Amino acid sequence: MNRHSHPHAVMLAALLALQAATASAEPKLAVKASAKQVPRCRRIELTLQTDVAPADPYDPREIDLRVEFTGPAGRKRTVPAFCYQPHERQHRRHGSGMADWVYPVGEAVWKARFAPTETGAWSAVAVLTSRAGAARSAAVRFECTASKSRGFVRVSAANRNYLAFDDGTAFFPVGQNVAFVKDSYRSAEMLRKLGAHGANFARIWACCEDWGMAVEARKSGWGRSWAWSPPILHAPGREGFHSDDRCLGLRGPADTALAFSPTRLLALRPKTRYRLSGRARTDTGAGFLLELSGAGKPLVLKGSKKWTPFRREFTTGETQWWLGRLRFRSLAACTMYLRDLSLTEAGGGPELLAEADVNRPLLGAYNQLDCFLLDGLVETAEQSGVYLQLVMLTRDHYMPLLGKDNTGQYDRAVEFGKRLVRYFVARWGYSTHVAVWEYFNEMNPNLPTGRFYRELGEYLERIDGNRHLRGNSTWASPSRDYEHPKLDTADLHWYMRPATGAFWKDAAAGVLSRAKAAKARAPNKPALFSEFGMTADNWQRAPELDKDKEFVHLHNALWASALSGLAGTVCHWFWDDVHAKDMYHHYRPVAAFVADIPFTKAKWKPASATCQAPPRVVGLQTDAAAYLWVADPRATWWALGVDGAKPAQIKGAAVKVTGLKAGPYRVEWWDTWKGTVLRRDTARASKDALSLPVPAFTRDLACKIVAAR
Repeated sequence: MNRHSHPHAVMLAALLALQAATASAEPKLAVKASAKQVPRCRRIELTLQTDVAPADPYDPREIDLRVEFTGPAGRKRTVPAFCYQPHERQHRRHGSGMADWVYPVGEAVWKARFAPTETGAWSAVAVLTSRAGAARSAAVRFECTASKSRGFVRVSAANRNYLAFDDGTAFFPVGQNVAFVKDSYRSAEMLRKLGAHGANFARIWACCEDWGMAVEARKSGWGRSWAWSPPILHAPGREGFHSDDRCLGLRGPADTALAFSPTRLLALRPKTRYRLSGRARTDTGAGFLLELSGAGKPLVLKGSKKWTPFRREFTTGETQWWLGRLRFRSLAACTMYLRDLSLTEAGGGPELLAEADVNRPLLGAYNQLDCFLLDGLVETAEQSGVYLQLVMLTRDHYMPLLGKDNTGQYDRAVEFGKRLVRYFVARWGYSTHVAVWEYFNEMNPNLPTGRFYRELGEYLERIDGNRHLRGNSTWASPSRDYEHPKLDTADLHWYMRPATGAFWKDAAAGVLSRAKAAKARAPNKPALFSEFGMTADNWQRAPELDKDKEFVHLHNALWASALSGLAGTVCHWFWDDVHAKDMYHHYRPVAAFVADIPFTKAKWKPASATCQAPPRVVGLQTDAAAYLWVADPRATWWALGVDGAKPAQIKGAAVKVTGLKAGPYRVEWWDTWKGTVLRRDTARASKDALSLPVPAFTRDLACKIVAAR
């Protein structure tokens, strides 16, 4: 069996309106635009129609579909097209909770997405290169109108330690992880909550293997990644010889069962006729049962030593929205073999049982259902003012291939890595709200990944016309990745743990220590603190987190990181806790405070500011401005949440700032818990220093000092 013949064959047959057998010598190609007008930096979607039937729609060597866009000034942009399977989505009750009900509908098609960056008249021509020949479509035309979009996120040309939009406006990420997407409605709600509370950033995994959203990953109904030992064998062929194909096989006594357990609930339509089919055999000729809950009595499959097709049709009930238990149970001691399992509507349609396919390749096949869910999350981010860092590649599938950079295995990793990033560029590269492509989450820092990042980085420079930022994280930070010329950001991961000593009890001190180390390793790159949290020494969620009822550790970490020289605040890892405990309010004050800091328009250095004990001062300054966080170091999460200390009010403190130009200054004191201005003052700096009395405060407050004009 061709490695793409099932379930891809069903999807690919639907992908094309005409079969290759009816194609003319020259392939047919047409394109249709979704609109005649589109605002600048907003998406226009094109649907492409061709009669070329590829065996693999994800391999650009077999079929390369792209669209050439020509702007009003004659400048050309090319974007790759991508395979797209439409789905319907609902949030439906399952048991005591809610779950995604996602169902494929209609034929798969080719799409292209583009966001024009110039106003005026545009044209688009689809281009096809394939083994069946080459073709160009007729042009379609559309108008790009004005919008208020600030463009894409870049490394600031004025200050390479920070980020900026195309229009030069600073972009300072304030947000958290929303990494494991299991319930897309819940994840979308988190993005909306972030945006509603002033945050603007989220890190999402599209690489979760089989416990969440993953574009390219093993998702099998016959086993799980954390204990992978599926009942998969080489398929027995003629006269006992084994073929190159694989099948399901299990040896056991009577009542041995092969049970199908999909990685997510499998959606069905109520009152709909379905057909379940496949082929089966046993080594002894014994029969076995096909059991499907909700489909009536088990179907007895007659035994045979040869591959024998079977089919079971059933109609779902009025309230049946999900596939029930599916298993095959032996009637006598034997080895059961199964292959080519398929579930479709009886009248035809998309394959529903993709996770039953044991011949689906690990790399190079993309989960259309999860791609559809990611579409929705990107759109939610756009609506909510949140910018995303998308983690693309499933680490554990590539890591075994990257041991030596001069091997065929390494070449294979590069090849499939390029295919995957091409798909991401084609499907989500249009969006200004995709800020960073992150290759791997926490790759092994000891592997020779430099060549991999170089080749993927150069490839992205050729195919990603919007030039999204490229990043990567390793399981030890800082790492040598910080110095790689084809990685635009430096990603920092760090957790407060008992093993970190004093930093376990003092989030601000820990964050400042790691920020200093990251900046030393990446002095000319934006450093993003993309994972932070509180864990036990085994890296699991710390029970003590429940004692920090106000999330003081997050509050202190946000403020310390915001003024540490990092390119954004810490991104909390335990998003479920933030959501369940409704801790989003911590983001608004810090977001409001940093909103007008001209990060990209000056060369910042750590503030030369002191305060008599007990307050500590963290901040940034130039010779004409300083931004400070003044905090009581005794007001830690441990002291307040575990020891039960009551924060004392601090009176009579004074801050002294050196290194400012002499002259008048405007001063604002901020409430760091409400995000409001407490008091406005004026002050004058001498040639030696500027001294300020600190308003009485409890826990912490912040200060803006800006030269008066």
